Amino acid sequence: MKAITLFFVYSFIGLGVVWAGEPDPTAITNKEAIDLVQTHANYVWTLVAAVLVFFMQAGFALVEAGFTRAKNAINIMMKNLMDFSMGTIAYWAIGFGLMFGVSKSGWIGTSGFFLSDFGVDKDPWVLAFWMFQVVFAATAATIVSGAMAERTKFSGYLIYSVFISALVYPIFGGWAWGSLYNGSGWLEGLGFIDFAGSTVVHSVGGWAALAGAIVLGPRIGKYTKDGGIKPILGHNIPMAALGVFILWVGWFGFNPGSTTTADKSIAMIFVNTNLAAAAGAIFAMFVSWIKFGKPDAGMSLNGALAGLVAITAGCANVSPTSAVIIGSIAGIIVVFSVVFFDKIKVDDPVGAISVHGVNGAWGTLAAGIFNIGGTTATIIGVQVVGILSCFAWTFVTAFILFKTIDTFFGLRVSPEEETTGLDFTEHGGNAYPDFEVSTYSQQ
Repeated sequence: MKAITLFFVYSFIGLGVVWAGEPDPTAITNKEAIDLVQTHANYVWTLVAAVLVFFMQAGFALVEAGFTRAKNAINIMMKNLMDFSMGTIAYWAIGFGLMFGVSKSGWIGTSGFFLSDFGVDKDPWVLAFWMFQVVFAATAATIVSGAMAERTKFSGYLIYSVFISALVYPIFGGWAWGSLYNGSGWLEGLGFIDFAGSTVVHSVGGWAALAGAIVLGPRIGKYTKDGGIKPILGHNIPMAALGVFILWVGWFGFNPGSTTTADKSIAMIFVNTNLAAAAGAIFAMFVSWIKFGKPDAGMSLNGALAGLVAITAGCANVSPTSAVIIGSIAGIIVVFSVVFFDKIKVDDPVGAISVHGVNGAWGTLAAGIFNIGGTTATIIGVQVVGILSCFAWTFVTAFILFKTIDTFFGLRVSPEEETTGLDFTEHGGNAYPDFEVSTYSQQ
């Protein structure tokens, strides 16, 4: 039996080492063979997880398009395409180096720009690691798209996409995760817990979305002169629901993939991720049912996303029971948060600020509260420091960025363009040319 096992191990190794130019597998020890199998498995798992996270771009595109009006569907798709495409190049050139480059101070990376850490004699792991990290950067960037939907100039949005992927996200990411490659971060040095990015990815996107929504102002007709709130209905809730299911699937790469290791630890992360999402959807449904008299579909969908965001920080260090509690509270929070931002007249068409910003903060705090190894005032304090530093860095820099874009290039389309729809005025197209656009007015 042992001979048969070794035969299959060496056969598997042989395929990898021939491609990689490594020594003849028959010349290595059993331990070296096993280590090589593990290394190859780590590469495969990390890259498969990266594909799942990339697929989340499709989920975000569908959620944002479904929650907004038909006349802006092409614009939503174009923004999601370009924030990933332009963000990829910006992260390759600058962002990755700032986030994971050598950093003696713990504040900013100074090497690895343009993937310069990779060469003939360099460790090829940087390629797999970069691929996993760039899809995270894209997630932070695309969160903002929904909150700024239906009234943002496409050219202004492109400028923003470059800066968040090159500077805003990577610098804070380095504070929390820098040591995952060549860097170091002052926050992780304090013991900050954010395994897969409730704060690093989602709150960065959520607080940038808050800054953008404030600078832009609300959509035409969203708020009445007497202070009332007029619902602007999304054109395709089934599309938004499909997007949420795609995001749910993608999160199984987002959270378990953050191990970058193919081992049994991913099982609990899978379970925690799923439980929190389910609990978030259920509690958001019941809270909306009680509050509005009907089980609201939009709130329920955002409840699932809120649960996913909230469990992302603590998915590897809380129990399944705690995951249910974290997701349940996230589902409650998201409903009241959406209502709150509407009351203060911050127009967020998809609820991105509440889902990602607010619940990213809740999930990061919860990672300390429900830590399997126990919690202390110090642990909670470090989590609070991480949450506040993320808000301060992201909101301030994003606000300045959007104000600068607005001043020099223009950030908001004209009232005429907004009324006509961005599909035609910005892209010269129509997402549904063969269908009559109908309107539904609530009595």
